[in-house]
Amino acid sequence: MKTNIILFDDDNWEGLLPLTFTRPICELRVGILTIREKWEKHLEAEGSFITQDFLSEKFPIRIEEDNIIINSTVLPTPKLLKLIKQLGTNEAILEGDELLAARLTRDQFDSLIDDKGITELEGIDVSNDTDLIRRVTRPYDLFTHNDVELRNDFRLLTTNRKSEPISDSNKVINPENIFLEDGASVECAILNASTGPIYVGKNATIMEGSIVRGGLAMCEGATLKMGAKIYGATTIGPFSKAGGEIKNSILTGYSNKGHEGFLGNSVLGEWCNIGADSNASNLKNNYDDIKIWSYEDQKFAKTGLQFCGLIMGDHSKTGINTMFNTGTVVGVNANIFGSGYPRNYIPSFAWGGASGFKTYLLEKSIDTAEKVMARRNVSLTDEDRVILEHVFLNTSKYRIWEKAVK
Repeated sequence: MKTNIILFDDDNWEGLLPLTFTRPICELRVGILTIREKWEKHLEAEGSFITQDFLSEKFPIRIEEDNIIINSTVLPTPKLLKLIKQLGTNEAILEGDELLAARLTRDQFDSLIDDKGITELEGIDVSNDTDLIRRVTRPYDLFTHNDVELRNDFRLLTTNRKSEPISDSNKVINPENIFLEDGASVECAILNASTGPIYVGKNATIMEGSIVRGGLAMCEGATLKMGAKIYGATTIGPFSKAGGEIKNSILTGYSNKGHEGFLGNSVLGEWCNIGADSNASNLKNNYDDIKIWSYEDQKFAKTGLQFCGLIMGDHSKTGINTMFNTGTVVGVNANIFGSGYPRNYIPSFAWGGASGFKTYLLEKSIDTAEKVMARRNVSLTDEDRVILEHVFLNTSKYRIWEKAVK
């Protein structure tokens, strides 16, 4: 019987918006796998969720007699994995006052649900062990951790396994650091895995003329289009299409950036589409550190980074030749088009560009989402609709033009 793990969102869920408007933290992708998938594979477990109420229908919890709960922001490290595997019932791993992991019975969960607390829980504080803890608490942590996580996931998925053969039509450097899953297709490409691994997932395709400098993760069904130029560490999520020039970015899944244009140090959610010749700046002209919009702080906050491009929530799209300033944050279901640079914070359900925005009406946006998803043989579920309705209603305060109309 597999171990039952429950991944719980903490207060950092808000700090990871807009990406977490539509998913728990552990469903974020970093490296090859999502955070949940990493824990499931490392612990030979099945995972479920403690998340926001409006997400819990789609992402439910499963409680067994014996449960390991893990903070969704925490990434697996060898030391932490060892500690978690050694946890006894009623034992917890803490970082100061923050819970990282614990082993709980069903009765203890019932106490938590009834707000009675768990008085008998014994904690191990690991806050002084810097090698033990690596966390995702802000959207840009995903691309800053992507190199390490891609290497870790590559080892996790490929150790003691044999790659499918690499076609002789390719120019390959460091082939031992390249792995092709069943059904992967790579022809007439340049693959340089000396700077990081290259993983080509099940039924993924790298088309002719692509130039790849690892690390690169091509997840199941992903496509790299002809002549693409990829710098590590980049992740092309399941059934996504990528082209042009991409550096140190993550396409979570089912998203398209299939044409010419630059995307660097960026994260796109699911079902996004970047129009042809669109570009996102990832470096300010004066080389200053970058600030981006923080939902948690309700203002632009420092990232401490010199490189930060575009953070885009699910179902958002751009027209051709769209230009984004450094460190732009786009919410869920925004539709951006027109000349000039739009503002560097674009709220959810915004329709327009540099010349101004109006509201992308809920039913029209859902109708578009249904059409887009149907092209990939995926249905918009009732649970998806409820989530999008919640986001629409709860982000109206950011659509300042609506207040002007009132």
